[in-house]
Amino acid sequence: MMKDNPYIPMPVTISKVISEVDTNDIKTFRLTFLNREDEEKFKYLPGQFAELSIYGKGESPIGIASSPTQPGYLEFTVQRAGAIVPGLVTSALHDLDEGAQIGIRGPLGKSWPIEFLEKKDIVVVGGGFAFTTLRSLINYLLHEENRARFGRITVIYGARTPGLLLYKEELAAWEKRDDIKTVVTVDKGDENWQGRESFVPAVCKEVAPSAKNSVAVICGPPIMIKFTLPVFFDLGFAKENILTSLEMRMKCGIGKCGRCNVGYKYVCNDGPVFSLAELEELPRDF
Repeated sequence: MMKDNPYIPMPVTISKVISEVDTNDIKTFRLTFLNREDEEKFKYLPGQFAELSIYGKGESPIGIASSPTQPGYLEFTVQRAGAIVPGLVTSALHDLDEGAQIGIRGPLGKSWPIEFLEKKDIVVVGGGFAFTTLRSLINYLLHEENRARFGRITVIYGARTPGLLLYKEELAAWEKRDDIKTVVTVDKGDENWQGRESFVPAVCKEVAPSAKNSVAVICGPPIMIKFTLPVFFDLGFAKENILTSLEMRMKCGIGKCGRCNVGYKYVCNDGPVFSLAELEELPRDF
């Protein structure tokens, strides 16, 4: 019975730590399970999350950044929270080295609706740090066993500066592929930047993806989403075909604490993935 207790974390080891940005406050942690039974039980899809726990500190809900098509490990990209007062769990995690052991509960929440996306063109729009579960989705779509199930894939991703772009090597690899259109932009470049300098909404307007048989998956800072959504409305995207994730509202992971609710919905159980049409039925407190 203890093994079925959803509150008990499974032990994992930090096998690799990658500093993603120049400011060194966003790192990707690669985790491997100590027990094969736990690894086999942890079946997930892109868009789901897990609770990462640091012994003696607490736990925090984090979106899964790796794809289930990458067996043998999980990856979580974590920002050290708190500009003034450091986040207890995320700061403790950032202070750990490779080889340290932590706990994990999951997988939790609803994934991106893979079956709904099948046979459709997919436009993925991300801004800043809000690209982690989008990366999971993109790698899942591009896997050789999955790619034929989906139509055209367009990725539009932006950050404030080149040094704040996540997953730089993967972005470069995607740009070289002919089965995905990848457009990377920054608000302001530096002396070495040779790419686009533009805001994400303007790039979306320029790229102008067709709304015909298409779904847009959009995650980013609220200000980016505020100005990006009208672009997709003008392009003809229905609200049912615009998806996002309320990752910032995730709490205990199983809906028991009640702190993740938006109206009658519990983000940990009913989300974090929602269509814009679903969100418009809820109170505007997210």
